[in-house]
Amino acid sequence: MPAGTSTVLTGIGELTTWAPDRPVLADAALVVEAGHVAWVGPRAEVPAADTAYDVGGRAVVPGFVDSHSHLVFAGERSAEFTARMAGEAYAAGGIRTTVRATRAATDEQLTSHVARLVAEMRRQGTTTVEIKSGYGLTVADEARSLAVAAQFTDETTFLGAHVVPEGSTPEEYVALVTGPMLAAAAPHARWVDAFCERGAFDADQARAVLAAGADAGLRGRLHANQLGPGPGVRLACELGLVAVDHCTYLDDADVSALRDSGTIATLLPGVEFSTRQPYPDARSLLDAGVRVAIASDCNPGSCFTSSVPFCLALAVREMGMTPTEALHAATAMGAAALGREDVGHLGVGARADLAVLDAPGHAHLAYRPGVPLVAETWVAGRPA
Repeated sequence: MPAGTSTVLTGIGELTTWAPDRPVLADAALVVEAGHVAWVGPRAEVPAADTAYDVGGRAVVPGFVDSHSHLVFAGERSAEFTARMAGEAYAAGGIRTTVRATRAATDEQLTSHVARLVAEMRRQGTTTVEIKSGYGLTVADEARSLAVAAQFTDETTFLGAHVVPEGSTPEEYVALVTGPMLAAAAPHARWVDAFCERGAFDADQARAVLAAGADAGLRGRLHANQLGPGPGVRLACELGLVAVDHCTYLDDADVSALRDSGTIATLLPGVEFSTRQPYPDARSLLDAGVRVAIASDCNPGSCFTSSVPFCLALAVREMGMTPTEALHAATAMGAAALGREDVGHLGVGARADLAVLDAPGHAHLAYRPGVPLVAETWVAGRPA
């Protein structure tokens, strides 16, 4: 498809746009020009374009927006997974195993590994991905992790406050994270994050990390309430963060805070699948008026899947979401969790990031779990 031309995608059996007046269209067409959506509507009304591409009655959905991943790492932890499946509880202790392997890896090895995972995501329909640091935990290793991530996405997150590394105290390490480490990491990051959880960082420490990040020009996110009840979700809401991630253990006050603040609850069902913890109650959150996103949390320990379609199927089967709600959570709400309006939908003006499904409708993403339904992924109006 030559640059500078317009292309019409026609023969779309079902087109999900998320436009307020027509979120899902049957027998539709879509015109792409200059990498963006120029027109959407019924196939019978499609305007002329320079080239045409018939998708043969298949469904088209916005590209998935994976707003939570940890792709910069070395090594693997299948033995830890096997132990959990035999009944051992997950307590996040294996993070330090990955830290040792990541520190020992070369820049080239880390870059190659991220490239492989991003390509794997792309084949499954993910067109926008957020990538965190957090497996370096030294000034140099956190900075280089973010430099690697920045080769693949603009949505990079400084997660120096992942766990306290061996040989340091929490007080010493928070001082490092908010000082020299932040100074080295900030040029490569858009976001700052902290793991506010027992065994990681308490609310005061997480608050200090987020405040220092804000002073350096980084927007805040937070891991919270994954391993048990805690103050993290309410801290995120108090600070007005755009999203707080995990939200596995919530009480009524947490839910009310999420609803009233508008902070998005990013749910990560692949984690519960891999750790055998209870799944978040997405149905209750949605019914309470909470905004909900779905992401993969691809990482080597608690959830080594890059498949957003798999996470959608889990959200429908285990968390009470409808197929349409789950798709919305992994596209439009994933974009909102990253503060983005240009992706996650296929309205006029959006970046033409989309997935063509080898299925007649988007419900098949949950209806046919484990089946590779993404036939094609397009990024900025071109097949990836």
